[in-house]
Amino acid sequence: MASHGPPEIAMELHALSRAKLVHSFRQQLKASSLPLFGFVLLQGGEEQTRYCSDHVMLFRQESFFAYLFGVREPGFYGAIDVSTGKSILFAPKLSEDYAVWSGKIKPLSSFKERYMVSAVHYTDEITKILKTHYRGPGKPLLYLLSGLNSDSNKYSIPASFEGIEAFEKDLTSLHPILTESRVFKSELELGLIKYANDISSAAHIEVMQKTKVGLKEYQLEMIFLHHIYMHGGCRHCSYTCICATGENSAIIHYGHAAAPNDRTLEDGDMALMDMGAEYHFYSSDVACSFPVNGKFSDDQSLVYNAVLKAHNAVLSEIKPGVSWIDMHKLAERHILESLAKGGVLVGEVDAMMDARLGAVFMPHGLGHFLGIDAHDPGGYPQGTERPTEPGLKALRTTRELKEGMVLTVSPGCYFNETLLKKAMEDPTLSAFINNAAISRFMRFGGVRIESDVHVASNGCENLTDLPRETWEIEAVFVGGSLFLNSAFCLLTLDLLV
Repeated sequence: MASHGPPEIAMELHALSRAKLVHSFRQQLKASSLPLFGFVLLQGGEEQTRYCSDHVMLFRQESFFAYLFGVREPGFYGAIDVSTGKSILFAPKLSEDYAVWSGKIKPLSSFKERYMVSAVHYTDEITKILKTHYRGPGKPLLYLLSGLNSDSNKYSIPASFEGIEAFEKDLTSLHPILTESRVFKSELELGLIKYANDISSAAHIEVMQKTKVGLKEYQLEMIFLHHIYMHGGCRHCSYTCICATGENSAIIHYGHAAAPNDRTLEDGDMALMDMGAEYHFYSSDVACSFPVNGKFSDDQSLVYNAVLKAHNAVLSEIKPGVSWIDMHKLAERHILESLAKGGVLVGEVDAMMDARLGAVFMPHGLGHFLGIDAHDPGGYPQGTERPTEPGLKALRTTRELKEGMVLTVSPGCYFNETLLKKAMEDPTLSAFINNAAISRFMRFGGVRIESDVHVASNGCENLTDLPRETWEIEAVFVGGSLFLNSAFCLLTLDLLV
């Protein structure tokens, strides 16, 4: 648990990731009857200043580079010899001024020992060192990272350095193999993700305990951040980090520069917290929803329990071989059934499903891959087509689940004014909507429950440890821990001391 302190960071994790990549890469080359020569070459991240100022922004390593090498410092390159599996880091050569302004300059040997690589040289030696180590015919071959991240719809930028024109370049082979490697987590990776979940779970509980009417939304986020910093985590820079109350919680990505989370919490509001910690690059992504006055109303219970039923149903069905599309539809069905039972909707649920009514109340996908990025890549391998139906087109993956994957399960039910008005003008969808009942929920906002799960051999392991039942959440608000399970008790007592 978070109160027990952070786990040791084993750089063996990144050595194993490199070995996994080399194994897969060599298999691919053999299958394509290509020679087993060349270097995988990645360029790490660079420090950035704030626009034209000298204010240096907080540095975070490029994710593919972090996955293979674990390097925290900027300005590095990393190479892996495909023929031998040996790895080489290239560090920036720092001037004496660096020691004056930024601290002691580390020797190359310290990087070799810390990051468990075969050798370390300076970046101005890349051309010479790679030519020296190349054992194949002709120009040395570089496999560079270039490809589309299907989650962000942005492209990886291939490495570039002075003298690269002396090398042959392959810009197509590396990206799909390296992306697929990141989809399946090792036990060492799972340990880091679990710890990030521990401190995120405890932080969400602390937010509940310190929530009161009259606070600002951003104050809740500050409570969350204070806790994870105190417990050895750091905030992951993801646009899913939101704190929303009232009708703002129906806006999926609320809480950004154009719509800052500065609303005051009012009696009767539901709060939606979607935030997670990151530990040694590895993320968590957790969401909980609760009434800011600590007591669920009947309408709040109806919507919350609809989402909780969907959440729990999906967790009970996850196992290798299950279709993620089927899991999304399962969540939709449970939400629609609950809304129909509560009188918000009318008609047959099967007909609602056929009409894609679920997308009105849950416009986003059920979840996404999780790892070094909160939204990890690999959702749509090359050649995979996205669905085009409402709701399903928002899925971040449609893959069949396999052992070793880590995903978020985040069903939600939102009363978004734009979507509801559009549905009420649609002759097919409007037939299912009880206008009198739906009017009560126009300013309700929304509920989301998100847990991070590991697909195991015979089911799934829920890595997120939070009170989910309405009575458990209400107990947290009054400082009670005796009615929560043992994990919640430890966290709650730790926070109350």
